[in-house]
Amino acid sequence: MRGYASIVMIVLVGLSSLSFSFSEPKGDYLQKGYYIVVAAYRIGQEKYMESYVDKLNKTGLHTKYGYDAGRKFYYIYLDYYTDFDESIQQMLITRKQGGFTDAWVRIMKEGENPVPAAANPVASIVQTEVTEDRKSEVVVEQKKVEIVSEPVQVIIEEPVSDKKAEVVVPPLKEATVLFYLYNPTNSEPIEGQVEIIDGDVARLITKVKAHEVTPIPDPKNKSGKVSLIGSSFGYRKVQHDFVLSEVTPENMPEYMEWRDDHYVIKFDLARLLRGDIETLYNVYFFNDAAVMMADSKYELNRLLEMMNSNKDYKIILHGHTNGNARGKIIKMGASKNFFELANDVVEDSGTAKDLSSERASAIKEWLVANGIDANRVEVKAWGGSRMIHDKNSNNARRNVRVEVEVIAD
Repeated sequence: MRGYASIVMIVLVGLSSLSFSFSEPKGDYLQKGYYIVVAAYRIGQEKYMESYVDKLNKTGLHTKYGYDAGRKFYYIYLDYYTDFDESIQQMLITRKQGGFTDAWVRIMKEGENPVPAAANPVASIVQTEVTEDRKSEVVVEQKKVEIVSEPVQVIIEEPVSDKKAEVVVPPLKEATVLFYLYNPTNSEPIEGQVEIIDGDVARLITKVKAHEVTPIPDPKNKSGKVSLIGSSFGYRKVQHDFVLSEVTPENMPEYMEWRDDHYVIKFDLARLLRGDIETLYNVYFFNDAAVMMADSKYELNRLLEMMNSNKDYKIILHGHTNGNARGKIIKMGASKNFFELANDVVEDSGTAKDLSSERASAIKEWLVANGIDANRVEVKAWGGSRMIHDKNSNNARRNVRVEVEVIAD
């Protein structure tokens, strides 16, 4: 399979002096959606396109092809999706596991009738076969492309010349954006969120879920500065700072790109390392209890995922409470129901430090019950000695927390 990964390489080169006539396209017009594409051929290259499809299908794949009349291309694709996020995830899997290292997602906005070639002239594609099993060179108008080591089909595509087909990219402040969080070690997308901050006064404007297209809000401050903080539990946060009005198609930071009809702002989040501390702010406990609420499952699963991602991880769970008062402590009973005040809960009393210890221990027990070695998790109780807000303030609830410190990676 890996041999096919390098069969097709798309090289974008301008050719002003060449023109070709196009035959009537075969197959179906690509409808609205997202296609996992592994090769592209111009209309008129049906022989080569069908030969390649047959070659792939003989290996057990179920490849299909369709055409884009606007660009005069056939696209050979492995699968089709109606959801952008799913198509990106599957494309990455195809690159990693399927052997198609140059696979990409072809976005079709909506189905429409094929446009006659005369009505929408498109510059052509030149196909060159390199059959010698050695390093070769293809030179087009003094632009050199090196082909290395094995037979490669080189397709050279010229940009669309029809003025009506040109894509007008607006400045960032007038466009929508998609925040793309990913793991740089394997290029896989990561669930998470992005905080949009007023860069002048460090005020949170809003939080946006990653991988959803949304307008970027105007900070309405003097400088126009915006800070974006991408985060996901188990990963180090990444911050991007820029002046909103200064981001244009000609002046984009390296972490931005224009894709289809919106900007993509990328955040490469690295896993936590030894010494890093992450707070389980979305793990909630019943009052006076070391029993978690059902809403805690999502973040607990992220912690479990983190521990499973690196078998060398060892952590300390730091338990904290709001204040140091002594009082009632409700513990799990023999049923070990982590997310419900079951009939067999045990009522006891103790200090705030005792309660913080029981809560951190409940999380450890949950991890162990889900396959994590108990020797990889330690517990430390602080009670109310390290509150981050006044115990009577509106934010007092945030004092009740469990922090995760990485002590080995």
